[in-house]
Amino acid sequence: MPAVRPIGETAVLIDFGGGISIATNERVIALDRALAARPPVGMIETVPAYVSLMIVFDPLVTDGEAIAAHALALLDTASSDTRPPREHVIPVRYEAECAPDLAAVAAATGLTREEVIAQHLSGEYRVFMYGFGPGYAYLGGVPPALQLPRKPRAERGHPVGSVIIAGAQCLITTLPMPTGWWVIGHTAQVILDPARAQPFLFDPGDVIRFERVP
Repeated sequence: MPAVRPIGETAVLIDFGGGISIATNERVIALDRALAARPPVGMIETVPAYVSLMIVFDPLVTDGEAIAAHALALLDTASSDTRPPREHVIPVRYEAECAPDLAAVAAATGLTREEVIAQHLSGEYRVFMYGFGPGYAYLGGVPPALQLPRKPRAERGHPVGSVIIAGAQCLITTLPMPTGWWVIGHTAQVILDPARAQPFLFDPGDVIRFERVP
């Protein structure tokens, strides 16, 4: 059973614990979907993360105990959710002007530039959660050969659509931003569009593959 933790007076955290894994994240997402299908009275929103689900509620309507009890009662229903993930193919350019850190990643890993690109393209990436900024989907699945720690310091001036990696994670920026992650490519795919009915292109649990384009 997951642990239940209060988050102030307006939210509870359903914590599945353990390390980051697809199996644990699938439980988080399944419960999130179950709550979306059968929301408790007073629920405002849910926020899935790597190993936990935060449920925000209106304290004038309900309380944390009622919200948690409703969520835990849905665990059996949630565990039966076996729908396949949505898949996305994201085009990426790897030329030097689009990938300012590609040469540094090659040097740090002992690979050639083309081998770094091949490794990045070989990964199957999973959307674990959103965080840090709007539309910032944290993707797991970076091949072990490319897993590097973050840079010692962040660098400014990286454009929207930068494809960046650090450790086992990959991310596509949706705002101009500084970053200490390694910028190895760029995509023209619009990930965040406030004009869309669903502004974020991905949902947690989706699967992403990258495709090289000239």
